[in-house]
Amino acid sequence: MSGPFEERSGVVPCATPWGCWYQTLEEVFIEVQVPPGTRAKDIQCSLQSRHLALAVRGQEVLKGKLFDCTIADEGTWTLEDRKLIRIVLMKTNRDAGNCWTSLLENEYAADPWVQDQMQRKLTLERFQRENPGFDFSGAEISGNYSKGGPDFSKLEK
Repeated sequence: MSGPFEERSGVVPCATPWGCWYQTLEEVFIEVQVPPGTRAKDIQCSLQSRHLALAVRGQEVLKGKLFDCTIADEGTWTLEDRKLIRIVLMKTNRDAGNCWTSLLENEYAADPWVQDQMQRKLTLERFQRENPGFDFSGAEISGNYSKGGPDFSKLEK
């Protein structure tokens, strides 16, 4: 999990009519606002490697083909305070270059600014993992960070 890095750096949410979604190198998080008092038995959620379906009290909230592949049996959903559904999907491709530009293939796309900020965060997260002794949480990144930034792994040490 990428919790410690996420806590220091914050997340870049992409707002939607039903809530928001955001991502780390490993996971995609979906937060869906539901009517207060919603119970778990009111929720129908199907998480597959490339498809997602969510209905609350028989009303479809989300349904479609995911932007990229996930590990189906590691996806989870929870109902928090009977008013928020949190879905966590595990990405199969976990490198910084795999920044999802939308949640579903043709829906809930991040606008260009949000997409840019998401890519910066994933690149910083990658740098943090590659250099665990350094704190990149307050770092600003400029230049070549698209597709995960430059690849230094082939450089001689």
